[in-house]
Amino acid sequence: MTPPIRLNGSAKRLSAYVSENEKYDGKPLYTALVDQARKAGCAGATVLRGIEGFGATSVIHAEHLLRMSSDLPVVVCVIDVESRITALMEVFSAMVGDGLITMEDVDVVVYRGGRKA
Repeated sequence: MTPPIRLNGSAKRLSAYVSENEKYDGKPLYTALVDQARKAGCAGATVLRGIEGFGATSVIHAEHLLRMSSDLPVVVCVIDVESRITALMEVFSAMVGDGLITMEDVDVVVYRGGRKA
């Protein structure tokens, strides 16, 4: 059993803004990015689905009831220590074709999990 990750104070947030329809090795790109964060031993990753947005092409992507399919924006966020995030940024950069990747300083106030009710 691996020891729990301790994360507090100064950290980095890596965010990848991509399309929900983008694929990587036959699966959704956002899933592949989360898999890479897990393999890198990161503290966690979250995928957020947008309801509307546009990117470099200025094409609006939105969910509409009249459309059978949509191509909504998703954001994959990973917060961890600088060394892991910097290494993961290189991996994300190689995987993301169309999209945006950002890295920001954050202050972790609370990070805990695994508590039993």
